[in-house]
Amino acid sequence: MTYCTKSIALAAGAMLGLASVAAYAGDSQSPYIIPLKAYSSPYPGYDPINPYYSWETYQSFQSWLHMVSATQNAQPHWMTPLVTVTPRLEQEFRADFYSQKNGPTSNGQGNGQQLENFGGPGGFRMEIIPAYNVEAIVAIPPYESANGPKGDATGWGDWPMFLFKYRFFSANEQNGNYIVTGFFQMTDPLGEHAKISTNVWTAQPTLAFGKGWGDFDIQMTVSQQYPVAAHPTPGNTAAVNMTNFGDPILWNTTFQYHFMEYFWPEIEVNYEYWPNGEHAGLSQVLLTPGIIFGRFQIGKDNPDRPVNLVVGAGYQFAVTANPVTANNIVATLRVTF
Repeated sequence: MTYCTKSIALAAGAMLGLASVAAYAGDSQSPYIIPLKAYSSPYPGYDPINPYYSWETYQSFQSWLHMVSATQNAQPHWMTPLVTVTPRLEQEFRADFYSQKNGPTSNGQGNGQQLENFGGPGGFRMEIIPAYNVEAIVAIPPYESANGPKGDATGWGDWPMFLFKYRFFSANEQNGNYIVTGFFQMTDPLGEHAKISTNVWTAQPTLAFGKGWGDFDIQMTVSQQYPVAAHPTPGNTAAVNMTNFGDPILWNTTFQYHFMEYFWPEIEVNYEYWPNGEHAGLSQVLLTPGIIFGRFQIGKDNPDRPVNLVVGAGYQFAVTANPVTANNIVATLRVTF
């Protein structure tokens, strides 16, 4: 598939997806319109004597939070995994930490670099639910350091420009305990050397699924990354970097259990296959056992909606020969609201 054809296909897919959301948003008969809760003044937490904003603004904010609660109550209440992007719609601030050792250069696939990533691949991010069935994720780039055979560097990693989710189907634990969601995301390479940056702009459509049975659930994503543009680097043109990146296919599956309210042990299977590019024909499987603790209430948005703290950690390691990534320590910190 040529660069032009890929760009047209991706743009068309994005426009069709956004058009369907816009059509629902503008339809007064849409099944996704939620009757918003009206609050009478004075409302707890609002100071009518010395207000920072008008009562109307405060009422609109609380009505939006009511819509968010209605959105989340229509889906399972599982925990978001360490690595796999959950099909659930979340509203939170999140930062991850990765300490990643790439495979050795001797295996023909790795580059031997040690990477420390503050923010994680998704960057320091805010996840927000602006409308029923919709989530938007915006972020600033992670801060990374790298050392090894490809050089040493410290700087900003590639920028995860945005990720949009649209929930197609869902049911909470009392009505079926399942969910199906589509994602679309793009990344912008900032060009940091020593293999911190891929030097490739990517588009990534994803289909995500989940099903629960009591305290056990499975969450899964299937996606493919498409390079749409690239930076030239010393020794390589932009076209060569795009070709080398390929069109990798990613399949992540999380098996998760919940017990004693705050404990969420899990094991993830992170599969990646390169049909082309510099790793053409390679399949890599990483296992990520881990545990997440939460949700610990640390405050409230309003009397009906808690603010929660979530923390977790895991260890990722390759179980296939000649891996691109050898192992990785993963930690996460989140505040849901």
